[in-house]
Order: sequence, then C-alpha cells, then structure tokens
Amino acid sequence: MKNWTSAEFAAFLEGDGTGLAYFYTPLCGTCQVASKMLEVVSSLFPDLEIGKTDLNYAPDIAEAYEIMSVPCLFLIKEGKVAESIYAFQSVPYLLEKINTVIK
Repeated sequence: MKNWTSAEFAAFLEGDGTGLAYFYTPLCGTCQVASKMLEVVSSLFPDLEIGKTDLNYAPDIAEAYEIMSVPCLFLIKEGKVAESIYAFQSVPYLLEKINTVIK
C-alpha cells in the first residue's frame, strides 16, 4: 500500500484509475486490524493499486466524499467510487467485493 496525499488521491481518480483507496487514522484500533487485512489483500492482488490516506491530514476528502467513520475503503473503478466499505468483516468478504466490483 502506498501512502497517498489528497492530491495523489485526486490524481488517481482523474487518471481513471482502478483500485482501492483506504482511509484511516493512526489511533483507531479497528483501522489497525483493517490495515492487516488489506496487507493480505495486497499480497493476493499484487497488480491492484492500493493507496492509504490518514484522514487527519485529508479533511477535504472526508468532507467531499462524506466519509462518516474510519476505517473506510473505496472500491474505485475507472476513476469513480463504485462502493464504500466501512465494516471490513473478513478477508474473504473483501476479496469477494473486489472481485464483484472492480475485477
């Protein structure tokens, strides 16, 4: 996972990118679990672009996309947010969502 700034996230969308955007805060315990789950996803989909952004430094994204809580995962297909996930549930759940939405 690459660390993305607000500008890098915007550039990914403008470039019609397909991948995942993960939003978190460092003190969130659930976010730490979600990060580990996304590391597994990343190893299973090595060609899938995955960016992560600390929302403490990107309030503009939180406001523009009405992110209600963290962790939050955007499934992005061709520059458009296809789905938002707040409850990560499990790695198999995430894999199923990725396969149905952006693969």
